[in-house]
Amino acid sequence: MKTTIRSVAEFRTALAAAVMASLYFTGAAAGHAAAPTYRKIQVTDKFWAEGAAIADFNHDGRMDVVSGPFWYEGPDFKQRHEIWPATASFQRARAEGGEETVPGFEGALGTKNAYSECFLTFTHDFNGDGWPDVLVIGFPAKEVWWYENPQGADGPWPRHLVFETVGNESPEFRDLTGDGRPELLCCALGRLGYLEADWKNISAPWTFHPISPEVPKNAFPRFTHGIGAGDLNGDGRLDILEKDGWWAQPASRAGDPVWTKHPVPFAKAAAQMLVYDVNGDGLADVITALNAHGYGLAWYEQVRIGGDILFRPHLILNPNATPNRDGVSFTQLHSLALADIDGDGLMDIVTGKRFWAHGKQGADPESDGHPALLYWFQLQRRTGGEVAFIPHLIDRDSGVGTQVTVGQIQSAARPDIVVGNKKGLFVFLQQPGAPPAAK
Repeated sequence: MKTTIRSVAEFRTALAAAVMASLYFTGAAAGHAAAPTYRKIQVTDKFWAEGAAIADFNHDGRMDVVSGPFWYEGPDFKQRHEIWPATASFQRARAEGGEETVPGFEGALGTKNAYSECFLTFTHDFNGDGWPDVLVIGFPAKEVWWYENPQGADGPWPRHLVFETVGNESPEFRDLTGDGRPELLCCALGRLGYLEADWKNISAPWTFHPISPEVPKNAFPRFTHGIGAGDLNGDGRLDILEKDGWWAQPASRAGDPVWTKHPVPFAKAAAQMLVYDVNGDGLADVITALNAHGYGLAWYEQVRIGGDILFRPHLILNPNATPNRDGVSFTQLHSLALADIDGDGLMDIVTGKRFWAHGKQGADPESDGHPALLYWFQLQRRTGGEVAFIPHLIDRDSGVGTQVTVGQIQSAARPDIVVGNKKGLFVFLQQPGAPPAAK
């Protein structure tokens, strides 16, 4: 049961007690209803990208997937098409002696650590011709491009520069300004902000709008972890989140003013930062990984005390190797997504273990010898305002990359999941007939 809190001091005392109580709670798991099942398709075992997206690229009425330099035709994803020249390859030793050339970047098919030139992928019809285009976030601090769909024609897609250097390991593509068109939340030039297109001249480079001050210099370097957006203060404008707090969007963005920062220690190194009213009390809460390269997953309950907006953390996965109450523990939760997986009207969390984030022998805990897990956590609202996130294992041999995408591929009623990472490209199709979970 919740305790009535009347002051910020009481909140901080209760907060410390709640964190310690939940950290080591490993009680027996309760019984759970049957969960949806998935059919797994490994589209390729080559490592081309750590992100993927969904769209109907050829206008045949069937959804396709894109990851790295290729898009793959649905519904079986066997036919691939090149978006830009796929020239990456590496050498590996043959079992019978000698070496062979393997297409793609070095990942699970090799032994050394390597990174792709595609961290995240988004789709949008940028030029308004009715055909979905592709936005590619490359390696942090390198260029970002959007690729123009040639309306079904073969050959490389025309590319257009978005910005010369874009940082952050989990940029978000969404409508931040409320004009009905998406912007790219990111870091650039050492500052936090967003990139906005000139929709009257979409081929022109985009404009960066910083929201953080110029000093301290390079406060947001290229490998910054974590960013998100949501209306936290209820003024109807989306605010921007980062691992150390949230920045309130002002009433006017004219002249690129510095937004007001509200410090909150959300995470050591976050991934995607999701905003959702978890407990249904009308206040926006925050969901994020505590450490994208370590342990921990939490949701932060918004609490109002007078004019103060505070956040009470609730652990879903512990910030160490201690299993949670359902016996679940894994590391490197480097991407998250929100989706109503079971059709009960509540948004669930999809996440997993980023396979070899820093390589087979990386410094991250459980870098090797542990399965590449993919999970969804079912939100259940219970009496008294309490909630629970029930873990459901989807797969043990795929994991996530720096992006995990949930969307409709085969049916508008059943969300599917797409993952691109160092193990390849995977599509998980939710199977019909799964019983709906109780609200």
